[in-house]
Parts: sequence; C-alpha cells; structure tokens
Amino acid sequence: MTFENPSRERIKEILANAGAIAVVGLSDNPDRVSHMVAAAMQARGYRIIPVNPNADRILGEKCYASLDDIPEEIDLVNVFRRSETVVPIAEDAVRKGAKVFWLQQGVYNEEAASICRQGGLEVIMDRCIKVEDAVLNPRGV
Repeated sequence: MTFENPSRERIKEILANAGAIAVVGLSDNPDRVSHMVAAAMQARGYRIIPVNPNADRILGEKCYASLDDIPEEIDLVNVFRRSETVVPIAEDAVRKGAKVFWLQQGVYNEEAASICRQGGLEVIMDRCIKVEDAVLNPRGV
C-alpha cells in the first residue's frame, strides 16, 4: 500500500492540537533551514523542544540528545534528518509515546512510516510544517 499523507483538514487539526513539538536535527546555526522553521513555529506560539546532542540550548530552549532524554510528553516529532537515517527516530518516537511523526519536506521513508503507524502514530512525510501552518492557519504573526 502506497503511503498517503492525512488530508489538509486533518493536518490543520493536528497543528491546532500540537502541544510539545520535539524537533530532531534542529541546528543551532540560524542559517540552517531547521533553525529557521523551528524559530518561525516558535514565534507562532508552538512549544519547541530541540533534539541535538551537540548543543546545550537552541532558540532559548534546553536541548536534549535524544527523544528518550526529554522529560515530558511529546505530541509531535518533527524530523530534519536524511531519509535513510529516520528509522531509529521512528522507533524512538513510538517508544516515547508521541502522537504524530512528521518528516520535513524532502524526507520520506516507508519503513519509518510503517513503524510509526503500527505504534499508533499519525505520519506526515515530505511536507514542511512551517508551510502547512502558514497555509492552514493564516494568523499574520
């Protein structure tokens, strides 16, 4: 069965209900796309939790080395990693009890999607969370 993202209406609901968003691969370099996207989402009121083993703080938030190290519940895992590296992150997201596994634009992995779906997570792949939020929730912020 070929993967299909949720409907735009469902993605809008997911974003409306997103509490803590763990951003795996969030760079501390403001010139990197992951940093720009996470900063924009934070500016729009989303709670961002950086996952980067090489930094202490990003966007004013404490960084964690992995999803397992985050001491709170995670609603959404947003991934900025190469497609071939996301299977272990999917396994971590299931173990952590996240609700949604979101692979950024250009990132697609059927095995990771299957792992997450079997673990009860909704999956979105090859979509930019910032673009989706701007289109579906135009707040002018």
